[in-house]
Amino acid sequence: MKRRSIKLHHYFLLDINPVIRFLILSDTVLIGAAGLLGPIFALFIEEFIQGGNEAIAGLAAGIYLFTKSLMQIPVAHIIDKVRGEKDDFWLMFVFTLLIAFTPLLYLFINTPMQLYIVQFILGLFSAFTFPSYMAIFTRHIDKTKEGTEWGIYFTLTDLISAAFAAVGGYIAVSEGFPTLIISVVILSIIGALLLLPIKPYIKIFR
Repeated sequence: MKRRSIKLHHYFLLDINPVIRFLILSDTVLIGAAGLLGPIFALFIEEFIQGGNEAIAGLAAGIYLFTKSLMQIPVAHIIDKVRGEKDDFWLMFVFTLLIAFTPLLYLFINTPMQLYIVQFILGLFSAFTFPSYMAIFTRHIDKTKEGTEWGIYFTLTDLISAAFAAVGGYIAVSEGFPTLIISVVILSIIGALLLLPIKPYIKIFR
């Protein structure tokens, strides 16, 4: 009888081409870093933003999502028009690195307007990373393993998000939000640097 379950070594990324392997590793670390702060972000706003409340937290999240959603299609259109993958890679890497450093701004803001500006910046940067990441992932995914590799991506990122959400709450209580934000930045930088090993596999033409 043909085996239907996923073999264990797939979860350790041992039977996946290098581009997909490092894309998954990078996003696992980046999403884990975001998971440290994400679930308790409203508490950060309440504590450090003047007049911080549920309405400000909701508007801040809305600004991020609206900016990201509005800008993604124009960015994706530009990516598709330029031949080769070099533009995709450098957009993905540079803006992922910018996203990694952006949480440092949370250490210096204290008004709702400043928070909204930071959220706009994050949304804009994310609009450049998402289409380029997906474009490279789609082109390099192993044929006949599409479902498996997407399944591994979402399994690993969801698991790390769940684990880091609990860790983030503990760090915030025991060490404070500044330490938590620095932790987010350090992990995010590591996640961004994990994109560099795929550079030799990037196609000049497609």
